[in-house]
Amino acid sequence: MERRWSKPEMWIPGGYLALVVALLVWVEVGSRTGDIGFGGVWPLLATAPVSLLLLVPFGPASDALDAAPVVEPHYGSQPPTPLPAPPSESAALPADWAPDTSVAAQPEMWAGLGFHVAVLAGAVINAVALWALVRHGARRAERRSARRGFSSSRPG
Repeated sequence: MERRWSKPEMWIPGGYLALVVALLVWVEVGSRTGDIGFGGVWPLLATAPVSLLLLVPFGPASDALDAAPVVEPHYGSQPPTPLPAPPSESAALPADWAPDTSVAAQPEMWAGLGFHVAVLAGAVINAVALWALVRHGARRAERRSARRGFSSSRPG
């Protein structure tokens, strides 16, 4: 007899993926209609187990985990030269100056693609891990119930 998937095996990973997709849609709509602040943190937190595991070996500072920080010694009594100050907003602009609007006219359809792909990849890996955990629990429960049924059906 072929065993069908139980409801938790189907709905827990599917519900998790639906939650992450809903968070991504919320971030996308919120970023286009107004300021959502740190709203992009929620999809990242939803995929945190995989994100944190992948951040350590492949993150931008992964090579710095094993090395001690390099500190440049400062010799002499002269402090470093200060950075030049940015021009003030009240400074006169050239007469022929006009703002460049050519970039603003281009649609930003692909701007957040990297963020969405990274979050969705982490969510799929988490969903597979959730499915494996629920499946393992279902198999253990199935074995326990089979053992109980077998031991109670044996003659005295």
